[in-house]
Amino acid sequence: MASSSRTDAAATDPDPTPTRPTDTPAPIAVPSPRSLLHHLLDRRDTPRGTASPVMDGTAAAPAAKAEAKLVAGEAGYVLEDVPHVSDYLPDLPTYPNPLQDNPAYSVVKQYFVDPDDTVCQKIVVHKGGSRGNHFRRAGPRQRVYFESDEVHACIVTCGGLCPGLNTVIREIVCGLSDMYGVSKILGIQGGYRGFYARNTINLTPKNVNDIHKRGGTILGSSRGGHDTTKIVDSIQYRGINQVYVIGGDGSQRGAGVIFEEVRRRGLKVAVAGIPKTIDNDIPVIDKSFGFDSAVEEAQRAINAAHVEAGSAENGIGLVKLMGRYSGFIAHYATLASRDVDCCLIPESPFYLEGEGGLFKFIEKRLKENGHMVIVVAEGAGQKLIAENMKEMGQDASGNALLLDVGLWLSQKINEHFKKNKTTINLKYIDPTYMIRAIPSNASDNVYCTLLAHSVVHGAMAGYTGFTVGQVNGRHCYIPFYKITEKQNKVSITDRMWARLLSSTNQPSFLSKQDVEDAKAEDERAAKLLDGSPSNSKA
Repeated sequence: MASSSRTDAAATDPDPTPTRPTDTPAPIAVPSPRSLLHHLLDRRDTPRGTASPVMDGTAAAPAAKAEAKLVAGEAGYVLEDVPHVSDYLPDLPTYPNPLQDNPAYSVVKQYFVDPDDTVCQKIVVHKGGSRGNHFRRAGPRQRVYFESDEVHACIVTCGGLCPGLNTVIREIVCGLSDMYGVSKILGIQGGYRGFYARNTINLTPKNVNDIHKRGGTILGSSRGGHDTTKIVDSIQYRGINQVYVIGGDGSQRGAGVIFEEVRRRGLKVAVAGIPKTIDNDIPVIDKSFGFDSAVEEAQRAINAAHVEAGSAENGIGLVKLMGRYSGFIAHYATLASRDVDCCLIPESPFYLEGEGGLFKFIEKRLKENGHMVIVVAEGAGQKLIAENMKEMGQDASGNALLLDVGLWLSQKINEHFKKNKTTINLKYIDPTYMIRAIPSNASDNVYCTLLAHSVVHGAMAGYTGFTVGQVNGRHCYIPFYKITEKQNKVSITDRMWARLLSSTNQPSFLSKQDVEDAKAEDERAAKLLDGSPSNSKA
């Protein structure tokens, strides 16, 4: 709900004299957000393999955990709040939000977000169950902590490319300028190291006007280069007081370290993130921007594979899509296409030989249809070729450099049918970098706009140490640690995966024990989410 209209705002704030706010709920500090909120974990989330201090290649030490800001309510309600600059700078003045005088917003009856508005993480509840975990709702506040003239913002993009990066940059710039009258906005070039090793560019609504029509990022991006001291020194030296970090979980972890150092130095600087990953593997949020565009572009490769396969005797079209640890692109592209006969993802192990194996299924499908299409995520099947993985090393972000499962699989399929003296025509298509380099589609452009405006509203209102995301259709502010400790994965025991199996008619490749173990884990997670924590103090 929204608390005030433009008229109400004018009535309650006739005097622009700075005042101290009273609408921020008092936090309840606890030592460990992970231990006390274990029972509130989203069942889609799965623990990462290792807890790494690496932040898109950073060698910086991991940040000391910030105390969670928890506000408890009735019926098991828990608000997992985000930090605020007033937490460590208690005497800051506030100012009326310039939006109340913005002619574009004069037609909006209620556009200020009520300070008590929150968004629930778990939308499906049982009768008598806990209300569960909530996050602070995103949106403009009636009072802000930065005057327009004093704002000196910067934007940085880190990690790999993704459709929509330029749209987010554009909308942060236009949002700051058009809604809040901010004129000093810097673009940090070349990722985190750009703070201290590269030039910056001035960003204005005019020079970012058409960038959303291009793929990639006009600021450039890189992995690595995170030196916390140098970055914060640069922020302090340049007089920057709003930092917007667009990047994946590693980049968000890096933003968390920057926030901790900013807080340690007592600087009035808002550090905010916009989560970015083409794999859609960031937890808590509904989806990451660019994902819809990636799935749409993946259709082109699948369609090409289908044409090639259907035009040859015993034709096989093999398409490798992105998905290092999570197979969402392959999963959704397969569902959208309806031309795929087999989808292989990292979450669902498969095997080649014997009854129920991939080779038997290919033979069966070629006999039935004369051709088939296989989609494989880049992280699938790595256990089958694990003996070579140690030689591959890691990239600058600490991610394992995976072997090319597409090339490996095409070789194995060719070898199998050659041994059986069967002629096949296999075409291997790898559209990886084509998919992530395209501009965002219409759906993602709108989504990027909402994310960018939400993050600007949050920073202007003094919130810091947060990332913005859509949860159950509503935008909210999420603490950094919530999206960096876990990884969203495809559940192979839910209805969406069952729909895929029904569409492709492929075997699950899972043993009975695999299925039972997965179901047991889901049931355990469901009980925890229904308010049966092992730690009664939670």
